[in-house]
Parts: sequence; structure tokens; C-alpha cells
Amino acid sequence: MRKVIGIGETVLDIIFKNGQPIGAVPGGSVFNGVISLGRAGISAAFISETGNDRVGREIIKFLNDNGVNADNINVFPDSKSPISLAFLDDNNDAEYLFYKDHPRDQLDFVYPDIQPDDIVMYGSFYAVNPVIRPQVHGFLEYARAKGAILYYDVNFRAAHRNDVMKITPNLLENLELADIVRGSQEDFDVLFRKTDADKVYNAEISFYCKKFIYTRGAQPVALCSKELRKDYPIVETETVSTIGAGDNFNAGLVYGMVKHGITREVIDRGLTEEQWDSIISCAQLFSADCCKSISNSIGHDFGRQMRDALNDINNQQQ
Repeated sequence: MRKVIGIGETVLDIIFKNGQPIGAVPGGSVFNGVISLGRAGISAAFISETGNDRVGREIIKFLNDNGVNADNINVFPDSKSPISLAFLDDNNDAEYLFYKDHPRDQLDFVYPDIQPDDIVMYGSFYAVNPVIRPQVHGFLEYARAKGAILYYDVNFRAAHRNDVMKITPNLLENLELADIVRGSQEDFDVLFRKTDADKVYNAEISFYCKKFIYTRGAQPVALCSKELRKDYPIVETETVSTIGAGDNFNAGLVYGMVKHGITREVIDRGLTEEQWDSIISCAQLFSADCCKSISNSIGHDFGRQMRDALNDINNQQQ
């Protein structure tokens, strides 16, 4: 069975509405997507670090409880786990404050087993952080050499606007390693002062990666690739929180790649319009389901439906 390996930060998200806390859930950009994949029946593992505290233990337990391998979580003995405060506005979009106490970021892990056509998910500031860049870049190159598909979510937020010059070489390396890149309008406004999908693709992405997905909140999703340029209307949904919307778009796209047999050979040859339609549909369904709660990931009921759909396909192929 194909595996998905995520690498990224872990945090405890404490969620506020109208000034009052309404929930707390383990989170992190790639983390949220990997949890959804575990719930959807995909074989998944996560590489990260936590502090040696109650929050860290809860995060590791949460991964295991949702079917995600947590063997490559590096526990810092003298650190507290990161905390994020997420304040929901009237549209249930979040503004964040982050609190981190890792005095010496020193990501240290044994590379997991990676086989051809496994999928590696990476993104956000974690993927460009100069402090842990040697470890992250080494792992991505290793995964690439093993024949994995690399999926990069840029996810670069305004809080790091002053770091843009410092991280640009790492960003470009990430784009060059990626087989598929996704980013939001906010990301590219912060990085390049550009908000038009085609201008971003042609000026900043296409030289490095030919397959690009651009999300714009409630606006249509733009697909830009060598073979196809297409807009996809978003799925209307009752929104409780948008905190994990993009993360779960990623998870759904990766789920769709596994479900519909999108291998490295298919990617190198070029996806057909029908294949893009299928995997972007999965991405939108995952994103819409996540927005129905404050859990940062898809619900368990939806996850079971996705797992059953995957099992049906596997049974038909046997």
C-alpha cells in the first residue's frame, strides 16, 4: 500500500470566538492534513518535534489514535510544546498568535521507509526555516531519490513577512523539488506582492514546477499546468471554522492521488483534465468537511466514507 509521510510543525490550537475559548485541538499545517488522511484510511506517518510535556504527549497520542505513525516525533527533553491562539472573526476566519519555547531547534529523526510513489507532504515556515533547513532539505532529497512524489504547500503567512529575503533560497529549492505546488492568494501577496494566479505561475512558479494549484478563499480554485489551465468553483458549505481549510484541501488532493492511481509516471507524463477534475474534487470535499467543525481535520464519519470508498477500489483491483 502507498504511504503518505508528512513533515511539519505541531502545535496545540486554542480556538477563541467572541473573546472566549471554545475548543483546543492539536494542530499544525501538515499535521492537520495527515490526521485527515489517517481518518480516511491512508497509511500515514508524521515527522516533527514536541516538547517533553503534557501537550507533547497529547499530540503523540492524537496521532496514534487517528491511525498516523508517530515514531519519528522528536521529543525535546527541556522544551515546552508550541501553543497557537486562533481568534475566529464574524466569517469564522482565524487570526493567530503563536507561542514557541524551543530554545534549540534541532530536528533529529531516522528516515522512514519510503517506496516509489509514496507521497511526501511539506510546507509552511517549517519547510523554509533556516535553523532546521539542513535536516528538512536532506530528507526531501532522500525522498525524491527514493521515487516519492513531493507535494508542497507554500503556506507563507504575513507573520513572517520580514523573513522573506532570508528564506527565499530555501523556498526556491522547495519549489524545484516539488511535483505539485499549492499556494494561497495570501501566500503570494506576502512573498511576491502578486495576487493573480497566472502572473504568479508564469513569473514565480513555472520555471521550477509545472503543476500549480492556487486557492483564493471563497473564489474559484485555479489550476495552472503545462497541459491545462482551469478554474474550479468552490463547494458551498456551512462554515464553522476555516482554520484547516487549506490543510485539508491538501489532504484531499493527496487522497485523490492515491484513490485514482496518480503515480510518478502519470505526473511525469502529464495528468489529463479528467484526472485533475477527480483529484481536485476530492480536495474540495475534504476542505468543505473540515470547515463544518473546529477540529482542524475532516470528521470521523466523513473519514469512514472515504475509507470505505478506498477499500471498494482496492477490492475491485484484487
